Amino acid sequence: MATSSFLDRLGIDLPIIQAPMAGVATPQLAAAVCNAGGLGSLGIGPSPVDQARQMIEQTRALTDRPFNINLFCHAPAQPDAAREAAWLQHLAPLFAEVGVPVPASIQAGYPSFIEDDQIFDMLLATRPAVVSFHFGLPSAERIQALQQAGICLLATATNLTEARQIEQAGLDGIVAQGFEAGGHRGMFDPTAEDEQLSTAVLVRLLVQQVSLPVISAGGIMDGQGIRAALDLGAAAAQLGTAFILCPESSANDAYRQALQSERAATTRMTASLSGRPARGMLNRFIAHADAPGSPAPADYPIAYDAAKQLHAAASQQGNHAFAAQWAGQGAPLARALPAAELVQQLVKEWRGA
Repeated sequence: MATSSFLDRLGIDLPIIQAPMAGVATPQLAAAVCNAGGLGSLGIGPSPVDQARQMIEQTRALTDRPFNINLFCHAPAQPDAAREAAWLQHLAPLFAEVGVPVPASIQAGYPSFIEDDQIFDMLLATRPAVVSFHFGLPSAERIQALQQAGICLLATATNLTEARQIEQAGLDGIVAQGFEAGGHRGMFDPTAEDEQLSTAVLVRLLVQQVSLPVISAGGIMDGQGIRAALDLGAAAAQLGTAFILCPESSANDAYRQALQSERAATTRMTASLSGRPARGMLNRFIAHADAPGSPAPADYPIAYDAAKQLHAAASQQGNHAFAAQWAGQGAPLARALPAAELVQQLVKEWRGA
């Protein structure tokens, strides 16, 4: 009954949520998942307000079902010229390999939602059914305003302490993100000790010790994984990597090929690409940037600027060895199916057909 009540609150039929995956999830992907009975999601953390609004409008044109809008609530970036110079110097051999000069400087490409008034005002104007937070929580005032607008609020937790903060803030549900998960780790404080809890352990902890509905996230790739999550007490399962190969995602050919190759079996949790811990397929950038003796990367998302500039230059030469190809530990199980077909297959597997 608790699961049924939570799904009713989200406005969905199936306990299946497509992870937001900023830069990969599209209105077409989110709408296809929604129309199939799940909850589609869009990550607008790095998006300018006009682009974010357009993504919401495009999704609404493709579905009349609820969907989720995800925001980054990281501590605002702390510029540090010496740290950034040291990081760029460390990456200099990679820029030389591509044949382009090292950038003179790097900077944060986007603000945190906790200080972005434009995105906040846009959300109050457009009122998506569900809004979720990653890397932390916004102010109590913003939470209250979004709830008064009728929006269901979720947030990511990687441990019990974060989950209790979400509960105390009065949100509607918790995304329990295990260490297996691909993409950025949702930890509130990246400098804090990380227990690196698996999805199964984290879900059981939260189900037993927190009153809010729990969404299991990390390493779930098929219906059997969804069933296991529900058996552990989760109200729903969130899948990200499982949807990357869908034709509706914006993953490029190189990303898709990597995910369907032996490379999918080797992922790494690294802060070197963006400045915050995130799991992706091991590549030339990660191997160099995480080598013993490497300096700490620039702060998030300033470090991301360096990685993106390097990849942009290399990709013009057909070289994708420096791309951020986020993927969870279940990556080898990814299937190239249209999103609606994938959801149907997940349901068959979950129900044991």
